Formats: sequence, C-alpha cells, structure tokens
Amino acid sequence: MEKKVIESTVVVHNIAKRHNVGTMARSATAFGVSELILVGRRDFNAFGSHGSTSHLRFRHFHSLNDARVYLKDKDFDICGVEITHDSLPVTQHPFTKSTAFLLGNEGTGLSAKECEICDFFVYIPQYGCGTASLNVTVAASIVLHHFGVWAGFSERTREGNKFVVADKPVKQVRRNYCAETKESVIEERKVRRENALNGFFDENGTADAPSNMLDTLFSD
Repeated sequence: MEKKVIESTVVVHNIAKRHNVGTMARSATAFGVSELILVGRRDFNAFGSHGSTSHLRFRHFHSLNDARVYLKDKDFDICGVEITHDSLPVTQHPFTKSTAFLLGNEGTGLSAKECEICDFFVYIPQYGCGTASLNVTVAASIVLHHFGVWAGFSERTREGNKFVVADKPVKQVRRNYCAETKESVIEERKVRRENALNGFFDENGTADAPSNMLDTLFSD
C-alpha cells in the first residue's frame, strides 16, 4: 500500500495585526507547510515574508465552516493552538495525520466559534515567568517545527550558513504573491463579483482594492 503523504496547513482567521501574516508565511515555508488558508478578510501585509509567499499556496474562504468542509474533504485534522482544559503539550507530538493549525487572535486567543471546528488542541509549554503568552508568529513557528519533526519532513539542503532557497515556481505577476491554478483564479474572480454585490469589502472599502491579495495574484 502506498504511504499517504503527510501535509500541514495554517488557517488564519481574526488575526489583529495583518503584518503577522507575512511573517507567518516565512515560517510556514521554512517548516514545510503546503498551504495558508485565509478566512474572512483576504488582505494582508506581506512585510516580513522576505519573498517566501512565492513558495506558498494561498486559499480563501468566507467562513470557518467553509474552511472546515474543505479540510475534512482532504482528510485533515484541525488543531487549535490554545491552552484549554484538554489541550496537550506540543512536545508530545499528538498528531496522527495531515493537520491544519488554527491560531487565535494575539490578544484574545481562539474564540468559541473557532474552537468548535477543532478536533484537538495543543499548547506550547513555557518555563519562564515573564510572559503569559507568545506572539502568534512565534507560536506558529514552534508548533510547525514540532509537526515537521513528527512527520519526518526532509531537512532542506544547506549552503554556507543558510538554507538553499528554491527558484520561484512560476512567474509572478506581483512580487510576494503566489499563483494558484487557472480554475481557482476563475472561481476567485467570480467570488469577488459576488462579494461586491454582497458588500464584502477589504479594509479600504472596495471590493477590488490592491490590498486584496487573491485579486492581485493574476492579471487578465
């Protein structure tokens, strides 16, 4: 029987500081994440990504339930990174298959609605007394590294004192964005038109502003 490929995904929802998404994308590419899913708002600040978004797939959903259905169709577990009464230390590597990691808001953590779609929870043990929690991008890095160790991802080749960066997979229309398939482009454009009709805008108040990431991936 052919061994099933193990993958990891990050789900971004309700992140207060949009520049954290760019930094998270950098960590995601470093630790073998296959896809970054944006739920709700599509726009984000690529600051801190250092061009890593060119090596990462992006996908957008309007609701957490839509994202959950997509992930379950792919047979992913959904893991909330949060301290709860039944969360397990990430150091125990309590993973069994491909996993999507949902991280909470920097200030309030995971909401009740976010917790509802999670299959289990992990937390990051702390050993010092100076802070109650970690920055969301730091937490993501630690959790994704542990998953990569558990999954047995192959270590990237090193050259000198750094890891070798792959060539960009496709020609990019705009810097720091990653292309998807032609079919997904058509679907996203259809969704964008529906968004405009339904009043779903980016923070600038327009349905097709440059800050809308998935709209800037491609040109006609």
